[in-house]
Amino acid sequence: MMRKSRKLLLLGSGFLVLLFMLGLTLLPIRGQVVVIPGDATDALAWPRVVIESQDSRFTVVALTEADPKVHVAMTLDGRHVPLLDWRQNPGTVPTWTWRWRFEAPNAPSYALHFFHDCAAGCLDWTRVQIGRANPEAALNIDRRATKLCAVWANPERNWHNRAAWSVELTYAAQAYDGYNADDLAWRVWRNSRAGLRTLVRVDYDKGQTIPPTGDYLALERYLGYLTRLARDVRLRAVYAFIVGSGFNERTSNVQSPEQPVTPEWYARVFNGYGEPADNTHNAVQAMRAARLDVRVLVGPVRPWVADQTGARTYAVDAPWLNYMNTVVAALDEAARAKAKAGISLAAPDGFALNAFGRPNAPEMQAAPAAEEPQRDLRRAEWNGAQAGFRVYRDWLAIINSYPSTRGLPVYITASNTFAPGEVTPPAQNYPTGWLTSALAAINAEPQVQSLCWFMDWLPDDASWDAFSLTNRQGKLGDAADEFDALLR
Repeated sequence: MMRKSRKLLLLGSGFLVLLFMLGLTLLPIRGQVVVIPGDATDALAWPRVVIESQDSRFTVVALTEADPKVHVAMTLDGRHVPLLDWRQNPGTVPTWTWRWRFEAPNAPSYALHFFHDCAAGCLDWTRVQIGRANPEAALNIDRRATKLCAVWANPERNWHNRAAWSVELTYAAQAYDGYNADDLAWRVWRNSRAGLRTLVRVDYDKGQTIPPTGDYLALERYLGYLTRLARDVRLRAVYAFIVGSGFNERTSNVQSPEQPVTPEWYARVFNGYGEPADNTHNAVQAMRAARLDVRVLVGPVRPWVADQTGARTYAVDAPWLNYMNTVVAALDEAARAKAKAGISLAAPDGFALNAFGRPNAPEMQAAPAAEEPQRDLRRAEWNGAQAGFRVYRDWLAIINSYPSTRGLPVYITASNTFAPGEVTPPAQNYPTGWLTSALAAINAEPQVQSLCWFMDWLPDDASWDAFSLTNRQGKLGDAADEFDALLR
């Protein structure tokens, strides 16, 4: 009898909650709508979110909880709001209150999202919708996919209802405004609102894209940050994470010029090459332990850079190709060793590539410069290696030479008409039609998923203005118009 009464009581309380929610939909009220994950019978009590004060400019919101939380955070429409203060409240039942102060947006509604345990990767706590939500704000509806992409995509760009791509950057060092986990989460949220898929490049520090060879303390910090990113619910919209970039180049090893990132060390960092098969202390396995569906991409080797070579000489003997060949061979060896030991999902999910154009190359001779992406530019002094945009074909040939990487998707995450060793930026040398020609070449390659122009918009760093589609310097006005036209 007691069990039956308890069931009736629960049903009755559920019916009352339903009536209350129906009343919310019927009455023309204004205020908060709280969406709380978890068991509603407990969540109706805690946490409690109230607006403590509000004037024409600032709002103070407080969250009270009976369960102490650490490293809490709040976002306003995706953007991090610093914590104002916190306290333990008096009383026989211990509770804690955290407060945030923010400038109220000039909008009919906005969303507050609360998180906890952010030091290890933010976990959901609760959400509050202030004002009346706009049903027309649904995201990614009926967008047509495109391979077009921009590094640091301008949030004001009109994507013409296309599901394009953006490449973002973060540093494990966490010392730079704009590149820490909170700022990254804001950019990812903003990209998602624009219908973009986000690729996130994760570097160890400025000038040191991967922990120095043999530095296991730096490796510990780097893997810890990768794990944090994989765990962070604010980053669930990230399409894939890229482990470093340009690590074969001297300028990517400035913290350790005597310990440059070797191909073998990169593979060690990525999926445990050279370690026992059951060693999980590597990027792929650490991130997948935190999030089952995470995608992890091999970072791009910089083309036409002779700072390092590789022990496994490629069929086309050039330092950058030998380096790439050694990296892929080591990744494949590690993945196959783990598979033999019964450990799955230790291979990469794909590769990020650099493919820059060289429209003024002497090999072009009398051909129109805009046709450069469609032409082989094989240099005799480089033993026949590609000297222009079609270097991506050299990269593909290496990737497809090994069992565990053959056919994996690749993403051109940096491309423009400025090649290493050149001195003329795109603002000076961009030939009208080059981007159209490059996209046509990539659209014919089913293995290649993106073509990202470097770069679109970086308002706090004028050093890249001669590459920026948004700033439109010189001939980049033509490139920007072309980029927009290709999206239509």
